[in-house]
Amino acid sequence: MNDPAELIAVKQIDGVVEELQVRDSATSIGEHIVEIVSDSGEGAQKCGQTFGIVSARMGNGVWTVEIIPAEIQPPARTPDGASGIRIRLGDSLMTNMGNDANLVVAFNEQVLRSRIASNAYDEKTVVLLDNMWASDRDEKIRQQYADALLEFAEYGLEVIELPIQEECLKVVPDPRKGKNMFVLGMLAHMYSRDTEKALAEISSIFARKGEKVISTNHALFKAGYKFAYDSIDIHYEIASHSEPDKRMVVMNGNQAVGLGIMASGMELVAMYPITPATSASHFLADEFQRVGGFVHQAEDEIAAAGFSIGASYAGKTACTITSGPGIALKTEMIGLASMAEIPLVIIDVQRGGPSTGLPTKVEQSDLLATLFGAPGDSPKIIMAAATISDCFHFVILARKLAESFRTPVILLSDANLATGVQPFERPEVNDDWFSSPIDQSEWDKKVSAYDWDEETGLSARPIPGMRGGEYVVTGLAHNRYAKIAYDATTNQAGCSMRSRKLAAMVQTLEPPKVHGDPEGDLLIVGWGSTLGTIEEAVGVARENGHKVSSVHLRFLSPFEPGLREICSRFKQVMTVELNYSDDIDSPYITDESRRYSQLAQLLRAHTLLDIDCWSTVSGNPLQPGKISRVIIDRAIQIEGEN
Repeated sequence: MNDPAELIAVKQIDGVVEELQVRDSATSIGEHIVEIVSDSGEGAQKCGQTFGIVSARMGNGVWTVEIIPAEIQPPARTPDGASGIRIRLGDSLMTNMGNDANLVVAFNEQVLRSRIASNAYDEKTVVLLDNMWASDRDEKIRQQYADALLEFAEYGLEVIELPIQEECLKVVPDPRKGKNMFVLGMLAHMYSRDTEKALAEISSIFARKGEKVISTNHALFKAGYKFAYDSIDIHYEIASHSEPDKRMVVMNGNQAVGLGIMASGMELVAMYPITPATSASHFLADEFQRVGGFVHQAEDEIAAAGFSIGASYAGKTACTITSGPGIALKTEMIGLASMAEIPLVIIDVQRGGPSTGLPTKVEQSDLLATLFGAPGDSPKIIMAAATISDCFHFVILARKLAESFRTPVILLSDANLATGVQPFERPEVNDDWFSSPIDQSEWDKKVSAYDWDEETGLSARPIPGMRGGEYVVTGLAHNRYAKIAYDATTNQAGCSMRSRKLAAMVQTLEPPKVHGDPEGDLLIVGWGSTLGTIEEAVGVARENGHKVSSVHLRFLSPFEPGLREICSRFKQVMTVELNYSDDIDSPYITDESRRYSQLAQLLRAHTLLDIDCWSTVSGNPLQPGKISRVIIDRAIQIEGEN
């Protein structure tokens, strides 16, 4: 990390080396939230990702959230076309997006409007705005720019106009292709980032495009760094919370899923491109062949599931990755894997619904669909990743569970985890991650293809190629000898055995840990990527004297044991989720007609307790400030009732 008291050498674009003396020491801060917003295609996300990665490698806590427009190529200079990224960095572990942004770099004024509408900023937010639009040839654009500045001033934003476009033109003929690296240089100086790490990361990003492209982007970075030094009176320093680069990896959730697939020993992923899951296949397409795996892009979601089931049947458990609409299409195939008891790993990167819904926004709306979206009884294991680290480790666990219990295993991620970057401890490769070699020894003909253990429902699995292990694979009801049978006794027995496997699995799980006191007034229950936000919000409530705790569930089918006993120790239990529920104060909504959020519905049935809920489908990740207000208001209400 550069010491502000030292001389910093920055190569200028003409090759001259100039020594820059920092004029004053940087202001030490605990954390900051930075946003970079632009039109789609201007590289704001790449800039922010690189800024986050460099910060993480310096030992800072980091969490990023991408701002993605719904359209692939939305109109330029429109609020709905805002594209970009939020980076929260600090001297401690970052687990969520935080509240109001401290600093924003905006490539035009219109994209700021959608972020203001999303309550991303407050009157203390500083905006560094490209002033190129003030002198645009189009009078209408000039007027839009002037009007926006007045509105921003009324809102309370501190806007600093900067000639970013003009400065970039000194380096490249088309700043749209390089402004992001110039801004990265600005931020590197403003936040005292390690320039060597930043330049190395730029080299890695553009490695396949050749030395000329790398050199140009290095020049843009250095020009931005010097411009900030000369022209921007903002200079911060954030202490590291861990040893830089020590046993840490930095990646987003989709990359972690891809890495987990490789680490699990699975050799095939079949998928059809769908937002926000597609980048996992991009990562695997680049890296999977290094460990002998390959990605199959199927003609549709159904074929992807069928291809994976075929590979799993042949002895090598396979994976298919999708999002909510893909789960709907894969439903029949998942039912086949359940009935035929073929191991299968399905990763669902959730997005807003229903139908095409909010393809680039986050929701936790697939829980009920994955659990109940099948005709008849189709038991399956459902897990939910809560962190980037979970996205890695849970894939390995999913493969092991799928094989051990001969069942589909669904891992729920979401758009927040998919694009969010966070450092986590580098995993140590463990032999237990990998499946055993395919057994091709002769099958004991006395053992049936579905030789269910009456206590556990488990059975050994014949693999094609095992002499004597041939059996009929069918989606029809069948007995333990794989013989198709429609009689009541056979069907009842098969359903019982497939369900009993989940009951057996519960015996291997531990009760979830309570965050906070084991009893109190209010227990918040969450799942998935809301973990960090909920725990931070609960911490605020507890600091204000309220008896609030939380539990976060990672197993949703079957549930972790002990939930009823844990919930019963609190006066009220409430889920916090990113899916729809009726507001009790809405017209026509009563206690009888109210629709509850998805986890709340399941917990009410599971525990037989009166569990309440708070949820939203705004398409945005939860902010701890908002959730802490919700929790405190509910806690005060409970205290008043007592």
